[in-house]
Amino acid sequence: MENDPLGLQAKRATRRSLFGSAASGVGLVALASLLQKESRAAHEVPSSEKGLPDLPHHPATAKRVVMLWQGGGPSHIDLFDDKPQMVEHFMKDIPESVRGSTRFSTMSSGNAKWPCLPAIKPFQSYGQSGMRLSSMLPNVGSIADEITLVRSMYTEAVNHAPGVTFFLTGSQVPGRPSMGAWLSYGLGSETDNLPTFVVMTSSDRGKTCGQLFFDYYWGSGFLPSRYQGVRFRSTGDPVPYLVNPKGVSRETRRAMLDDIAALNAIHLQDFGDPEIDTRIAQYEMSYRMQASVPELLDFSDESAATIERYGPDALNKGSFANNCLIARRLLERGVRFVQLMHAGWDQHGNLHTQLEEQCKDTEGPAAALVKDLKDRGLLDDTLVVWAGEFGRTPFGQGDPNKPTGRDHFGKAFSWWMAGGGVKGGHVVGATDDFGWNITENPVHVHDMQATIMHLCGIDHERLTYRYQGRQYRLTDVHGHVVRDILKA
Repeated sequence: MENDPLGLQAKRATRRSLFGSAASGVGLVALASLLQKESRAAHEVPSSEKGLPDLPHHPATAKRVVMLWQGGGPSHIDLFDDKPQMVEHFMKDIPESVRGSTRFSTMSSGNAKWPCLPAIKPFQSYGQSGMRLSSMLPNVGSIADEITLVRSMYTEAVNHAPGVTFFLTGSQVPGRPSMGAWLSYGLGSETDNLPTFVVMTSSDRGKTCGQLFFDYYWGSGFLPSRYQGVRFRSTGDPVPYLVNPKGVSRETRRAMLDDIAALNAIHLQDFGDPEIDTRIAQYEMSYRMQASVPELLDFSDESAATIERYGPDALNKGSFANNCLIARRLLERGVRFVQLMHAGWDQHGNLHTQLEEQCKDTEGPAAALVKDLKDRGLLDDTLVVWAGEFGRTPFGQGDPNKPTGRDHFGKAFSWWMAGGGVKGGHVVGATDDFGWNITENPVHVHDMQATIMHLCGIDHERLTYRYQGRQYRLTDVHGHVVRDILKA
């Protein structure tokens, strides 16, 4: 070119940039307008993203979701599914007619004995509904009339990471968008100053569960990365790089971001890469979070009664109790999806010592969150889900004459839900006398995904994203809404 002796324009006009520029279309005009507005009024807060134009598909009963993920596989036999008949079979082999061809992890697949192990603590009735729960769950028992207890969950996964990935993304293989990312993509944000999707992690005191929390549990998969969860760390700054370097004022940072945004806009126009758009949005969110995150984590406005409700660990950074308190503050500030992931439920050899301690650490804060949301008028449109990747075996693991644990078990297990349009004081599904086979109203992983989406106003079959030549959705090609969970 005459004015381009080095041929830079030709190098920039690649096939990728050609298609990218063609795809960017009118959106660039809107982006340029937004950047000009930012330059004129740098401190104005932009309106929140509104999500897809055809959503919600129907009126939502849940505007926001908090997922209390209990990593490791909580034992339904010991906590939620009362089976007094198992006492009569204590240490006797569970009959083959019950076991059938159930798939187990490699730790049990070669067993020669299947010693029946009843619940390690007694059950009792709670609330006006008379819901039967373990005596290790007195606080959850105190909200029994607020929850739906699902005793008929099942999954194909037999190991932790595939099981967690299966529910949170719809596939046992990593790479799909997580549920929080789908909801962020479909429904957009209700806040300008905090992320739409926030994740926090915690673990039992003794760090007995060796399972890791992988980033893809809250990833965006093939959706643009702006929809992935933002993890708040339990040590150091909750979100890295929010604090300005020494000598950089907030005004200077604003000016820097304006210049960076202008450069990114040029690159976006050249290449049409949606990740550049994500970068622009993330820089702006980080700037606004410099003010919103410190305020979020300042508990001086919380009453002593509220702190006491969440328990002795309420102000201990990184604890499940502290994360539950932060979750409530996030939800009331408009965050769409909060995912708390707590490890420690993998009782292969420490069932009699660790399970009760795990309950003490977690069931009080979980119940406190439900009560707190209700007192603030938020429970009716906030869905609380208490969940794990599977349950534990009705037979004991370890020494067949003196078992000390339970293995993974996906054939039947239990979850509970509260608020957001679910029935209170209600039980869905049932299992046989050994808690082994589902006898009533089976609820598959994909069914639960479909139901949560429905409560949020989404038809799970219609929220899709085209990738590699096909339309994908959270529920893959499966799933049915469980109507028995829904309030009339």
